[in-house]
Amino acid sequence: MTARRMLSLVGTAVGGLIGWSEPPPSADPASLRTLLADLGVRVGDGDEALAEALREFQARVGLRPDGVAGPRTVHVLSRYAKEVRDLRRTLAA
Repeated sequence: MTARRMLSLVGTAVGGLIGWSEPPPSADPASLRTLLADLGVRVGDGDEALAEALREFQARVGLRPDGVAGPRTVHVLSRYAKEVRDLRRTLAA
């Protein structure tokens, strides 16, 4: 089993425990970059740039800044990105 698949399974299990009402967000690099972009964070090319952006996000929101897109980080990142998108929609209306 790949590490990405393992993270997906763990994320699904944790999501059920913490009450995600929709499928858990993906932890793949493209999805993470999209979520960070929703927050206005530009991520450079490569895995290390993504890990650094994740560390900065984690530090800002009070998570352990390890640069790993674990279930908790992905969940919080997804929620913040959704709130920003919803706010933009509200302001545009």
